[in-house]
Amino acid sequence: MNRKDSPPDTGIPGGPAPEPPPVDEPTEPRRPLPPKPDQSGPATVSPTGQETGADQSAMAQGGAYLTTAQGARLPDTDHSLKAGSRGPVLLQDHHLREKITHFDHERIPERVVHARGAAAHGVFKGYGTAAEVTKAAFLAKGAETPVFVRFSTVLGSRGSADTVRDTRGFATKFYTGEGTFDLVGNNIPVFFIQDAIKFPDIIHAGKPHPDREIPQAQSAHDTFWDFVTLHTEATHHTLWNMSDRGIPRSFRMMEGFGIHTFRLVNAAGATTLVKFHWKPKLGVHSMVWEEAQITAGMDPDFHRRDLADAIEAGAHPQWELGIQTFPDNPEQTFEGIDLLDPTNIVPEELAPVQPIGLLTLNANPSNYFAETEQVAFHPGHLVPGIDITDDPLLSGRLFSYLDTQITRLGGPNFAQIPVNRTHAPVNDMLRDGMHQTAVHRGVAPYRPNSLDAGCPFQAGADTGAYIEVPHEMPAAKKVREAPDSFADHFSQPRRFWLSMTPVEQQHIIAAYSFELGKCYEQAVKERGLRVLANIDPELCAGVATALGLPAPEPSQPLATVEPSPALSQIGQTWPLDGRVIGIVADAGCDLDGVRSVRRAVFDAGMVPLVVAPSGGELGGGAEPVTVQRTFATARSIEFDAVLLAGAPGPAADAAGALDAKAGDAAAAGDGGVDPRVLLMLSEAYRHGKALGGWAGAESVLRAAGVPTDVPGVVTGHSGDATLTEVTRLLGGHRVWERFASS
Repeated sequence: MNRKDSPPDTGIPGGPAPEPPPVDEPTEPRRPLPPKPDQSGPATVSPTGQETGADQSAMAQGGAYLTTAQGARLPDTDHSLKAGSRGPVLLQDHHLREKITHFDHERIPERVVHARGAAAHGVFKGYGTAAEVTKAAFLAKGAETPVFVRFSTVLGSRGSADTVRDTRGFATKFYTGEGTFDLVGNNIPVFFIQDAIKFPDIIHAGKPHPDREIPQAQSAHDTFWDFVTLHTEATHHTLWNMSDRGIPRSFRMMEGFGIHTFRLVNAAGATTLVKFHWKPKLGVHSMVWEEAQITAGMDPDFHRRDLADAIEAGAHPQWELGIQTFPDNPEQTFEGIDLLDPTNIVPEELAPVQPIGLLTLNANPSNYFAETEQVAFHPGHLVPGIDITDDPLLSGRLFSYLDTQITRLGGPNFAQIPVNRTHAPVNDMLRDGMHQTAVHRGVAPYRPNSLDAGCPFQAGADTGAYIEVPHEMPAAKKVREAPDSFADHFSQPRRFWLSMTPVEQQHIIAAYSFELGKCYEQAVKERGLRVLANIDPELCAGVATALGLPAPEPSQPLATVEPSPALSQIGQTWPLDGRVIGIVADAGCDLDGVRSVRRAVFDAGMVPLVVAPSGGELGGGAEPVTVQRTFATARSIEFDAVLLAGAPGPAADAAGALDAKAGDAAAAGDGGVDPRVLLMLSEAYRHGKALGGWAGAESVLRAAGVPTDVPGVVTGHSGDATLTEVTRLLGGHRVWERFASS
């Protein structure tokens, strides 16, 4: 159901079931409910990639009655079979044993990295603009390809918070007619390391300390900084992570990068080197640090909720897939940048990103475990027209991902799990193994054969075979070393630093100050400052001051580089799809104005949430205003902007004993302002969010310490006029003038 076509009170996302539940337990047998309108499941293809034509409901549990796993109906699942009502439980209780045994084995090993994820189904539509560089059919003009996209953090466990400072995974599975293509990337375009053999080292360093298993889902500890300050090829990635990119506002407002350089092949066999980019239609937007910390405590599921709610509300997230192209020269370099070094970027000013297709996420998974948890990506899942390069990190990933899936998913047949099934016909001659669900025929799973009439036959280039590019290998001896060009660890970080605005630079200094300040060992802090000194003296001095240490001199000349404005998140205007507007009101406020504002917010493709002293409805008559949040349940972090429909009074529970964050009940006073509203406004103001109000809201803003004559604070004569100006401000993500930049 599209949000714009639904009544205001039913357009709010977040309902857990497809229809409202009754108060009393249902007793009339009926078949399972259909999925919610925003949900979908894996395509109904067979284990060998053939369309079955079956409805997706055929893959879900069916029937009105509870059964065993074998389909026998059960009269009771609340009581074990016992020898008398007070007697011992009998071993012969087959239902008890089946139920408990399955429960005992419900969990599979979580991913070593990227354990905490969220995902969605969607469609990718090719623009046809890549035809000159690749023959990949899914990129042809108008070609539509089903996709499944998984976003994730790297370091945290499945139970960690979403809004930690960390790298985010951005993995896309394209179910193309030529086979599955997986683009397995991150929201940071560079990696910690240049060679996959060091991947266990960086992850062991970043994970919780093995003696105490703390800290969870963060890099602010000694082992991480010990490693990256000794292993300075990690410096570029670390700097990105310490920037605002390390704490995205939303998966919907996050760039994605393929990290490595790939090789594309066109229909004539000509090759081009490329880097893949995902550009969000909503722009790149991040949280400020305090906002992220509050969110981790108030709503650790913030990012996955934001993604699911946006899709349910009809604000379908979109990204353009783009490529930077480079000549496939023998050196595999561009403008002096080594394209095989995954710690390098190529500035967009030197190689513009060319859009080649549009990704739209339009359906939530119907089952987290079956889809989001069991989806298996692999950089070696390629299609004709896309090939790999000799990037040493990519080479290791080609082994590691496949090896990991075999362990996690119980054997070599993980590709037969519904979410992993290819949409292209499969005839691979692979047989048996754990969890083999295909029922193969024939007697000759080998080549050549005559007993199965020679089937399967080898394909040629003219019949769509995947053929590796016959790339000429340099004559060389076996060595364990890196090329000289991999030794520059500071010029690219310096470019990134110089490309940031003053506000973003201050955020980076604050992030390094926090992270290194959480380290115990003085030597690690001092070594970290030595690394920063080789990036920029202002950066080093700012962090050194926070640590109470002298700023060292650089150990080598500072690199001379040109800034890349494309690396900054600030300065453009973006669409507002799915933004959340908090409207604070009570029964005595301008409810007609609230109704009008809610309709306008819906019409603009955003989501209004009314915040009131208590739940229920405000006003009466034909159009009461439904309350979505109360002063006790709301916090500033879930709103992109906050509006005040007047001067609402304190709630009945505005006392510390009932809600500690309300503080002292006396602070509200008779006819005063609820302390939680003051907290919400002061936080939103501090975090650079737009604030607005009408009908006497100025007194509430002043009580919260928010000046009414500064950028980003709007006081209008009506709700609609106030919303118009606040909407304009939202296009820039935040009111950046509010942040001190020096």
